[in-house]
Amino acid sequence: MVILFDRFNLPEDIYEIIFATKQQKIVAKLLAQEMKEKGGEMTKTEMSLFATRLHEGNLIAEIDEPEFRGKKVKLSYNKRQFYDRILTPMKSMGLIDYDLYKKTYKLSDKFNKELIRIGLKWIQELRKPAHSYEKKGFKPVL
Repeated sequence: MVILFDRFNLPEDIYEIIFATKQQKIVAKLLAQEMKEKGGEMTKTEMSLFATRLHEGNLIAEIDEPEFRGKKVKLSYNKRQFYDRILTPMKSMGLIDYDLYKKTYKLSDKFNKELIRIGLKWIQELRKPAHSYEKKGFKPVL
């Protein structure tokens, strides 16, 4: 997954930075909220039930969006797209960990650690000496 952002216009909401659409942002935020309510961890079965409730349109929630503020809204989101566009990217970015032995999903701080590691890679790149590239048969056009 690629995160493109404008450092001069960063939104306050982390989900707006990470996810491309408003719908993805809402569903990801609801997932994190659901996990927090369960102590930051959900079993594989609980995750499946959450995805099924979404898929069937049986998830009723208060959304922190200006047009829905203070209202309970019935949400629907395709189960396959939930796994492909929400849960899998959150796992690959380090926002959520999956414990293979316990079969649980857990909120994680690995995302933060990876961003720090990426920043350090950029610092290393800045410190590398400049060198010219020469290819045989290449003549620059002026």
